[in-house]
Amino acid sequence: MTEKKITTKVRVYSYNELTEEQKNLVDLAREATTHAYSPYSNFKVGAALKLDNGEIFIGANQENAAFAGICGERAALYAAGAKFPGIPVKAVAITSFTRGEFVVEPTAPCGVCRQAFLEFEKNGHPIELILAGKEKIYILDSFQATMPLSFTDF
Repeated sequence: MTEKKITTKVRVYSYNELTEEQKNLVDLAREATTHAYSPYSNFKVGAALKLDNGEIFIGANQENAAFAGICGERAALYAAGAKFPGIPVKAVAITSFTRGEFVVEPTAPCGVCRQAFLEFEKNGHPIELILAGKEKIYILDSFQATMPLSFTDF
C-alpha cells in the first residue's frame, strides 16, 4: 500500500487586503444575494465572475418546490457561457446571506458547481476562486484545488 497526501493552499484575507478587482467582484456577489429566490432554504448565494474580456456576470440561487433550482455560481457561469462562449473565466467571487446577515465563514461551492467550473478551467486556464465571508475571505488559485480527485478526462 502507498499513501497519497492531498493538500490545498487557501490564502486568507480581510476585505481591505484585496485588490480593487477582487473587491469589486466581492461587492457584486454580495449585491447579487438580493436577487436570490430561496423560500425553502432561506440561504441566499450570490456570485460575480469576470471573463478574460473584462465582462462581468452575476448570479443568485433560484429554488423551487421540486428542488430543481440552480446555484448562484452556475447561474452566473452559464449566463457568461451563453453570451460569450469560449471566453475564459478569470475569477469568481461567491458569498452567502442567511438569518439577516452574511455568513461569518466563507461558504464553498457545492460539488456540482465545482465540477461545472472545473470544466471551464480546461486548457490550463485556472479560475481564481474568491470565497467571501463576513470578515474573512478565502482565495484559491483554481477550482482544481477544490477537487483534487475530480473528473478530468473530458
